[in-house]
Amino acid sequence: MSTSRKTKADSTAELRKTVVAALEELKAKDVREIDVRGKTSIADLLVIASGTSARHVKSIADEVVKFAKKAGVMPLGVEGEQEAEWVLVDLGDVIVHVMLPRIREFYGLERLWTVGDREQDVDAASAG
Repeated sequence: MSTSRKTKADSTAELRKTVVAALEELKAKDVREIDVRGKTSIADLLVIASGTSARHVKSIADEVVKFAKKAGVMPLGVEGEQEAEWVLVDLGDVIVHVMLPRIREFYGLERLWTVGDREQDVDAASAG
């Protein structure tokens, strides 16, 4: 096997680093990564982050798009930029959700995608 050939895992890991760098650049809050391999075929990784205002949410999403393009990844789609309460950036194997805290709390994506995860179950059991 040639060393110049990248695996899907390698490209997902590189894309993840690019996304995290963009989020750090604009000081996104409460960044959470959820591995969704085996749970859905739409992506391997969901990255959820919060912004402090609609303007901040939009700026963070724009930065993710900018960093992805610099890394040679064209977004498949960007949704929600108009209202900027929840902006979704679809980068294929990595999907980024940037949300206002109240929207994030209301929809509870973390809870939705981690229901039944071992780590979550252990945390719930030890809390009770």
